[in-house]
Amino acid sequence: MSGMSILICELVGTALLVLLGDGVCMNINLNKSGQKGGGACLCGIGWGLAVMVPAFIFGKATGAHFNPAVTIALAVNGSVAAGLVPFYLIGEMVGGFIGASILTLMYHDHLAATPENDVKRGCYCTAPSIRNTGLNFLSEFIDTFVLMFAILGIGQTVAGDTGLNFVFVWAIITSIGMSFGGVTGYAMNAARDFSPRLAFALFCPGDNKDPDWGYSWIPVVAPICGTVVAALVYGAMPF
Repeated sequence: MSGMSILICELVGTALLVLLGDGVCMNINLNKSGQKGGGACLCGIGWGLAVMVPAFIFGKATGAHFNPAVTIALAVNGSVAAGLVPFYLIGEMVGGFIGASILTLMYHDHLAATPENDVKRGCYCTAPSIRNTGLNFLSEFIDTFVLMFAILGIGQTVAGDTGLNFVFVWAIITSIGMSFGGVTGYAMNAARDFSPRLAFALFCPGDNKDPDWGYSWIPVVAPICGTVVAALVYGAMPF
């Protein structure tokens, strides 16, 4: 598959992921939404489905990374050619921005009706429940270690083109969210955190918006560290 084809597929897939994932956050948190108050369980299930749907669409074409940290880890273990990495990364980051921008238009009136900056920003990107740089980094590291280790293990165990592995990816995302989500919001992915954060800063209605750029590096760097270590550890396992 050509680099440009990979870029387009990853762009559309990541846009869908953010559209559905951040969409559930807006749906249950913004004022005047008919499903406001849906709660953490709806959010966790919704985010798992948001990853699974585009994975079924684009999994056979690109492997359905939709996450720079996953792409970089797979390049480190040799599963992805180094020359294709920029096409994956550009598609993922631009796709995340496009998905969040579409949501901003769709939920414009609800965003405008919600005055709290933290609530609106939380619909786009993550923040720690207790701000502690070291532990926040560790949380995102552990989240993405589990994500990558499980993806590699399930990919080896579930063989063939049934797509069953993508159902288990839903289970992984949902499990991580329900086990660890209350610490940092389990970003695990710069394309679903930094790119929507930028869309929030540029397009979200309201004054005195604070994108919290000081925290924004953690959901970028920690997931890369977590996935790379997971790929190396998995590669060293005795099976």
